[in-house]
Amino acid sequence: MAQRKSKNFAGVVYGVEDFRVEEIPTPRPRDHEVLIEMDCVGICGSDVHYISHGGFGDYKLKDKLVLGHESSGVVREVGRTVTNLKVGDRVAIEPAIGCRTCRQCKAGRYNLCPEGVYCATTGHGNLCNFYTHAADCCFKLPPNVTMEEGALLEPLAVAVHCCRRGGVGIGSTVLVLGAGPIGLVTMLVAKAMGAAKVCVIDLMESKLELAKTLGADAILAVSGHDAQEDMVKRIHLLLGTAPDISIECTGAEACVQLAIATTVPGGVVTLVGIGAILQRIPITTALVREIDIRTAFRYANCYPAALAMVANGTIDALKLITHHYDLTESEQAFKTARYGLDGAIKVMIHCQPRNKNNPQRKV
Repeated sequence: MAQRKSKNFAGVVYGVEDFRVEEIPTPRPRDHEVLIEMDCVGICGSDVHYISHGGFGDYKLKDKLVLGHESSGVVREVGRTVTNLKVGDRVAIEPAIGCRTCRQCKAGRYNLCPEGVYCATTGHGNLCNFYTHAADCCFKLPPNVTMEEGALLEPLAVAVHCCRRGGVGIGSTVLVLGAGPIGLVTMLVAKAMGAAKVCVIDLMESKLELAKTLGADAILAVSGHDAQEDMVKRIHLLLGTAPDISIECTGAEACVQLAIATTVPGGVVTLVGIGAILQRIPITTALVREIDIRTAFRYANCYPAALAMVANGTIDALKLITHHYDLTESEQAFKTARYGLDGAIKVMIHCQPRNKNNPQRKV
């Protein structure tokens, strides 16, 4: 049995504006699980919403919850039946675990499993020192991939899933609405999947400048008060045509409406951002223009593709990380992410000393 530290501290939300770093019991892996010494955990918008609003969408805080699901760590103990991993392996953790027996799981759509467990939503997250997880949902990192990149595989998997759902391919013209972390990784993945042109729009010019640096073909700053007709014309001018596919990453009603208005007849609008449950959507406009409205919820079978794109250098996601904090500094880390302090995009929390488990040539 591997030696384990006696202390296991975690970032726990108790309610609205009630977040604490406190000691929790150190878990022991079941037969099919591994015990992971956590290294990097990225802050997601859903984590922030638990602190600011007590949840998001249909997910409401019912009891105290350990946050964190964008993560990587090192295997410290393996369960009795685990054969795919060994002690010392560096892994990225896919936080979605389906029941493996329901109709959705058997169809390969375990993200829709009604009995599924998802870190920091329907089960505790992994913003802690030690965490157990199903071994088959852990992906061994190649020697050239850092722990930070391993944690970024989660948002990259979201982007892979929504680009696949939208049908992004060679020669596609794509509009991405929102230049937050998900919008930015969606742009990166769309380009990697062969999109000819990608335009990103947002309210904040600083985020758009980063989008441009990362490879966006066009960017557009909007004010929130622009006439929809004017925005449609500007987007078409920037892309040289109407987008084949629009991917909405904000959840804002106005952006959903703009996506439908902007997309070419016969095109696709993919909804990724989670906003208000009830929204006014011009569904008849979509109908008469035969615009397919598709939704993308988390991901399924996307981690291998996300890992491959990082490992082979197709995508450099490290530029998304703007801030680093120690686990003990989690409260400030969440404030930085929540309010976008100092140009925050992706805030990374380190549960171990930074670079402790990174390959030497990437340090």
